[in-house]
Amino acid sequence: MSMNREEALQALGECRTKIDDVDLRLLALLNERTCIVERIGRIKRELAWPIYEPKREDEVFRNVTEHNSGPLPPDAVKRVFERIIDEMRNVQKLRMVEKEPDQEKK
Repeated sequence: MSMNREEALQALGECRTKIDDVDLRLLALLNERTCIVERIGRIKRELAWPIYEPKREDEVFRNVTEHNSGPLPPDAVKRVFERIIDEMRNVQKLRMVEKEPDQEKK
């Protein structure tokens, strides 16, 4: 059963609306993850620990690829999370060099 042009355009519009909604939910989750990463950065700064933890990153990759039910292939999932982790590492670096407001008073 094939769609006519008008039905196809309507279906396309509906799909795009759904994508916009999913994008906003992803954005909210990424910002939630960023808040957690900022806290991790503060803890690491207090402990004088390095930002980069390859073992932890491997755990994240393993977690997301093992729980992936598709249709996104595992290698694509890993690449997406590599990018997310890279950006989160940048956030940690920025936060670790910034002084906390209460430390500026000391």
